[in-house]
Amino acid sequence: MPRWLPRAMVLALALIACFQLGSWAFHQLIGLLINMLIAFFLALAVEPAVSRMADRGMRRGLATFLVFFAVLIVSAGFVVMLGSMLASQIIEMVDSFPQYLDSVINWINDTFRTELSRVAVQDSLLHSDWLQRYVQNSATGVLDISTTVLGGLFRLLTIFLFSFYFAADGPRLRRALCSVLPPARQSEVLRAWEIAVVKTGGYLYSRGLMALISGAAHYVLLEILRVPYAPALAIWVGLVSQFIPTIGTYLAGALPMLIAFTVDPWYAVWVLGFVVFYQQFENYMLQPKLTAKTVDIHPAVAFGSVIAGTALLGAVGALIAIPAVATLQAFLGAYVKRYDVMDDPRVHGRRTRDSVPLLRQIRRVLGTDTRTDPHTETRTDTSTRTDTDTRTDDDQPPQP
Repeated sequence: MPRWLPRAMVLALALIACFQLGSWAFHQLIGLLINMLIAFFLALAVEPAVSRMADRGMRRGLATFLVFFAVLIVSAGFVVMLGSMLASQIIEMVDSFPQYLDSVINWINDTFRTELSRVAVQDSLLHSDWLQRYVQNSATGVLDISTTVLGGLFRLLTIFLFSFYFAADGPRLRRALCSVLPPARQSEVLRAWEIAVVKTGGYLYSRGLMALISGAAHYVLLEILRVPYAPALAIWVGLVSQFIPTIGTYLAGALPMLIAFTVDPWYAVWVLGFVVFYQQFENYMLQPKLTAKTVDIHPAVAFGSVIAGTALLGAVGALIAIPAVATLQAFLGAYVKRYDVMDDPRVHGRRTRDSVPLLRQIRRVLGTDTRTDPHTETRTDTSTRTDTDTRTDDDQPPQP
């Protein structure tokens, strides 16, 4: 056996062990890495406000604290307002549930000639097996729900702490990162960081502006329909529809539809129609213009990046996909060499005068095209006429 073989075997086993250990550690720390990624983009979002306050003489740590405190106050106020609205509305719906049940039973009796009663329906529901199983499963799942809520709160606290450190110690973090790189790489890292700050801030600005427009439009509709809690519902629709991509509008419209249904069932239909109409208006008219001015990314690329981000990281990927792709596109744009486009009608989507349609080319290849080219037809007619004239002259008898 060669002398190097045992050493090579040991080295191969060590590499395999290191790979397995790294893979195990990565899968164990994937949650922490995702939280740090969210915190990094959140720090990039508040970076312009913190830097502006720091340029005016305020300490960077205090400026970061004030920005995050304002965000926390606004978020807590919105959650409390929405929670109180939902609680009061649920109590009102429970109190009016017998009236809804009576109206539904009367409609069924009048339509299908049945003799149902509310007491019989209630008894059948209360003594049904699926209701008892549902109550038992709910009782056993209270501990799981509590664990999920506590885990979510701990995750939010982790994200806020990391984002606070990233925003407060941003200059120190950049210096530490650039200190291990040569000067050429340092300029590239700083330029990428600046682009990321601009694109993330532009994305949040555009989303906030569209949330304001969406909330105002839905507030006008809800006020016209006399739906209760119209301001809170409008804020809910504006925020959820913009910060949950693709399906956020329909998820946000479910709550106003439910509240409008308690007032009048037809109002829920009106709200649904307006939600669908506004979604189309936003997708084709509003969002492309705002996105082009703030994020500078094509709507099709934005939609594809959201789908890819959702497939990779779920809801987190959907939220950070657009600013990440915009940053990458702007950073790589400096390294792509571009040329002047030639002046050709095909560039503008127009067909040239001498081009032959594809279907006609296929027919010509297959030999099924009965039409001929005008120039060929002219040449054929001329040659035929010349041959005919020649034969006529040959056939005539000689003149004396």
